[in-house]
Amino acid sequence: MEFYSYWRSSAAYRVRIALALKGLQPDTRYVHLLREGGEQRSADYQALNPAQLVPVLVDGDLKLNQSLAILEYLEALHPTPALLPKDLKQAMQVRAVALDIACDIHPLNNLRVLQYLTGPLGLSEQQKLHWIQHWLQQGLQALELRLQKTAGSCCFGDEVTWADICLIPQMYNAVRFSLDLSAYPTLKRIYQHCTSSPAFMKASPEQQPDAQ
Repeated sequence: MEFYSYWRSSAAYRVRIALALKGLQPDTRYVHLLREGGEQRSADYQALNPAQLVPVLVDGDLKLNQSLAILEYLEALHPTPALLPKDLKQAMQVRAVALDIACDIHPLNNLRVLQYLTGPLGLSEQQKLHWIQHWLQQGLQALELRLQKTAGSCCFGDEVTWADICLIPQMYNAVRFSLDLSAYPTLKRIYQHCTSSPAFMKASPEQQPDAQ
């Protein structure tokens, strides 16, 4: 099994967390998204993933992009420990929160969007930061209200699920971009709890060999 990652990629971070929780150690290949204009734009990598994004998981003849599809695959292949509740309704709630983050919050602050803002659109670094913080605030406020009803030490009770796996990289970005977290006490508590565990620490950006 091969895993293509970049240390600061939120989507790759999600998969790293799942791999660590399940005790899996794929052969990790590092794709630097900034070096020499972005290694994801090379012909070899485009052949692997025409979208020019990370992560990608390769398992035999399967080449799988999209972090949530990879999580689904890992869950089916390695069901222990379970990262989705067995109860259908609970599982759908977890998926919904994961999708809130992966589909509605993360894409607005993805690297290629930020590069377009400061490149062709000519925004300043301060304007870019305002953009990042605005959309983080919008998304995290909704999550705070939602998870107040379900959270224990994790998003849903005290067991790690896909919701936590998606939330923690997004909270990492909020800290990185100096967002005041005082308005999100539930999310902050979950973040502090999860990032103190060995699997989450192993998956953290600064622990990756390609971190710079």
